[in-house]
Amino acid sequence: KTPLIAASGIFGYGDAYSHLIDMSLFGAVVTKTITLKERHGNQPPRLVDTGWGMINSIGLENIGLKRFLNEVLPTLKTDACLIVSIGGSEVDEYVEIARSLNQVEGIDAIEVNISCPNVSRGGIAFGSSEDLTTDVISKVRAQSRLVIIAKLPPLTTGIEAIAIAAQRSGADAITIANTYPAMAIDIDKQNAMLGAITGGLSGRAIKPMTLRLVWKVFEQLERPIIASGGIETSSDCIEYMLAGASACQVGSVILRDLDAPRNIIDGLKNYIGRFGYRTISELVGKAHVGREGDDTKIN
Repeated sequence: KTPLIAASGIFGYGDAYSHLIDMSLFGAVVTKTITLKERHGNQPPRLVDTGWGMINSIGLENIGLKRFLNEVLPTLKTDACLIVSIGGSEVDEYVEIARSLNQVEGIDAIEVNISCPNVSRGGIAFGSSEDLTTDVISKVRAQSRLVIIAKLPPLTTGIEAIAIAAQRSGADAITIANTYPAMAIDIDKQNAMLGAITGGLSGRAIKPMTLRLVWKVFEQLERPIIASGGIETSSDCIEYMLAGASACQVGSVILRDLDAPRNIIDGLKNYIGRFGYRTISELVGKAHVGREGDDTKIN
């Protein structure tokens, strides 16, 4: 219904803030990442506010596939489309989760988090390699009738090639991108502020970098791009759409500004009215029109 999507983890399993935010503002909600077995996550502290973004080190804490299907999904109520984020340490875990989700009603799409480390390959992220991306996405595709979205890690050599590999393997859309590896140190205590030492940076600090990734991938891809990274205002969302995104995920901003989703939607409506567009989709990739070359030549 709208191009706004609640990013994975922010609304818990899909409706954690439904009593505080009008869920009709969202076109879709992504659950926190579900793994095959229950995970207790990283030791606290797990969140650090840097002032220009947030570092989280949750460690994919979740109740596991079985409890999600038996306890959460039957009671989950949302007017938005439901996207279930899935993760695993082995390809077989992704496959089993996808197969199980395909057998139940109420799920509209799967977001395959290929930023997870592949244990059998020494911990390398699935999304850091064309071969690993092809392996996991093609096998998930074979198990599911649902819309498949591949969520890519940002720090990978040649993200365009990874996105194309995901598309070729059956992904219906691509999310660009996950958080950036980061850390923070308490100078008074003289130690790391996160229990797991490092985590993932989200928020306004990463928007310019992720915007560039969306721009780079857009002209190479035939599937819709979902932007994720530092979207806090309607201007942020508009920039991403002009660069090539068809939808925008909002995340950490909601933790400090519950009015952000409504303000973003209102701003989008005002913008398309001011420029005389009939639909928001007319913005997608507009900044590429009439340009030659690409930004890979820019240092």
